[in-house]
Order: sequence, then C-alpha cells, then structure tokens
Amino acid sequence: MTSAARPPWPSPWDAEPRTPKRRTLSREAIVEVALGIVDAEGLEALSMRRIAQELNTGPASLYAHVSNKEQLVELLLDRAYRDLRHPFPDPEQWRTQAKEFLRQWRDNLVAHGDLARAAMQSNIPTTPHALDAAESMLALLRAGGLSDQVAAYGVDLLALYVVSSAYEQSTRTGPNAEPDQSQAYLDGIRGFFASLPGDRYPVLTSMVAALTRDSGDERFDFGLDVIIAGLLAREPG
Repeated sequence: MTSAARPPWPSPWDAEPRTPKRRTLSREAIVEVALGIVDAEGLEALSMRRIAQELNTGPASLYAHVSNKEQLVELLLDRAYRDLRHPFPDPEQWRTQAKEFLRQWRDNLVAHGDLARAAMQSNIPTTPHALDAAESMLALLRAGGLSDQVAAYGVDLLALYVVSSAYEQSTRTGPNAEPDQSQAYLDGIRGFFASLPGDRYPVLTSMVAALTRDSGDERFDFGLDVIIAGLLAREPG
C-alpha cells in the first residue's frame, strides 16, 4: 500500500525533536515569547533573532524546536485558538451559542495585536486548536439542522467573516495604533462623506450617519445574523 504524501509545510502536529537537556529552551517557551512580542509590537517586530535575544540564546538554537518562522506563526495562531471556550451544542440555543463563540473567536485574535493578519493568510485549518474551533462550529451548525454541505460551506464563510473583522479591528486598535485612532478615523470618514458633492452622491451623502454608525458589536452581530439566516434559507422546508 502506498502511503499518502506528506503535506509540504511543517506541521505543529510534529513531535518536538529531542534535544540535549542542558538547555531549558522549549517550543512552548519560544511561542510564549513570540506571542509577547506580537502583543506588544506587532508581527513586523517578530523575528527568530529577536526571540533568541529575549531568551538569551542564539537564533540557531531555536531551530531545534521550531522549523522556521512560518511554522512559528502557525503555532502562534494555534496558541491564540487554545484559549477559546467550547460550548456543548444545544439545538434550542445553537444560534446564541454560535454567535457567542464567534464573537469570542474574534476577540481572541484582536487581543493579540495584528495576529489576525497572519490568520488572513492561512488557509484550511490544520493545527490542533484551530481544528477544535472548526469542530465546535460544525457541531453547532449541525445542531441547528443544517446539512453537511451547507454546514461545511457555512463554517468556511463564518471563519472568513470573523478573521476579516478581527483584522479590520486590529488595524485601528493594534500595538502600532495611536490612542483614539479608531474614533479619529471614523470622525474623519464622516466629515469626508459629508463633504462629497450631493449631486453626484445623493444617496451616500444622505446616509452618512447610517454608514458610519459604530455601536459596540451591532455591526458584527448583524453580519452573523445575515450569514446564519442565509445558511438556514439554503435548507429545504
């Protein structure tokens, strides 16, 4: 029997290589330091050399635990997903559970600076805790009566929405953002829209308040409601 081809990318499922015990260095220690750098300074500040400096070691020693920076970013994302609290699906409450879980997913990404930018570049989840998130969402969608194919497309669509929302929010509130930058940006957009020529943009200029409304999770929840309602509409009966 021919074995399946191994995926070409390094996987966090791989066992950490054995190293001499003279060092206290570990994959977990590397990930925690890397996450601290991203939280405080953003992804651009992350490098193997910088991590090595924080751990008082040489960059080469890190590669006994992490294959490369690409794998490290995967591990950082998986570390962020590790903190998610997973609900037990209740067919009577599945919509509320799904929205709470997805809101929590977004918040966990936003809590780590611009890590959501890396999530935008990742594809089908292959790391343990990312798969746990997918498993929970699929279970919730099936608890709501969605067929396998609709649930499969739905979990992909919801993940795209959550990650893009987290990325958008992180650009305004991340470690490199100025204080009150988000409010200043919205104020600037309101002023710009209001200054547009009304004869050319009559609808847009009449809707400035609605287009720039910013009220907590209202916009995010609206998107979740629309997507979930759309998924349910795909099912017969």
